[in-house]
Amino acid sequence: MIQAKNIHKFYDQLEVLKGVDLHIKKGEIVSIVGASGAGKTTLLQILGTLDKPSVDKTTSLIINNENVLNLSDKTLSKFRNLNLGFIFQFHQLLPEFTALENVCIPAYIAGKKPSETEAEAKKLLKYLGLSHRINHKPNELSGGEQQRVAVARALINKPDVIFADEPSGNLDTLSAENLHQLFFQLRDEFGQTFVIVTHNEELANMADRKLVMVDGLISN
Repeated sequence: MIQAKNIHKFYDQLEVLKGVDLHIKKGEIVSIVGASGAGKTTLLQILGTLDKPSVDKTTSLIINNENVLNLSDKTLSKFRNLNLGFIFQFHQLLPEFTALENVCIPAYIAGKKPSETEAEAKKLLKYLGLSHRINHKPNELSGGEQQRVAVARALINKPDVIFADEPSGNLDTLSAENLHQLFFQLRDEFGQTFVIVTHNEELANMADRKLVMVDGLISN
């Protein structure tokens, strides 16, 4: 599913990633933990094609049998939209749009039909227990509800991989626990692969595999 080899990242003279190798299987839930500054979010952004590794002839990043480092920016954007989903600590919902409209946006960008997109979005929101909130805007939703809308948005194009960066970091304990359980339900229901950066030890330990980052490298 994901094979990363010799991933480096420099910011000026600072080397944040120091040659990371990683293999994640289809349907696997992998957590990435480590101290602040260890390189977790930088690695997640590179794996999710939101950032590029520093140039090295031996570096490769293969997702779904596609070496994404060889794609043009336009092709990469299309690949990302169709194959990858993202959940962030702060939900990143657009405040002027309803829950339903927010969920539909990635599918509209992909050129999918509005009628089919809305039907799929309503199905996802119902699955996530939000069918009664579809016409509410983000400021009318609780933190847990906002994050579930963000999950639905990440799922709308049926991506193979979901990348989550501190997804429960802004939630109360109960909402966080519900979100954590939801990831495993989604994996069992839809077969998605999850890569989750988290400081939450409970979530990290629930994962199929926990990777610990230390000083720009995976230590285990």
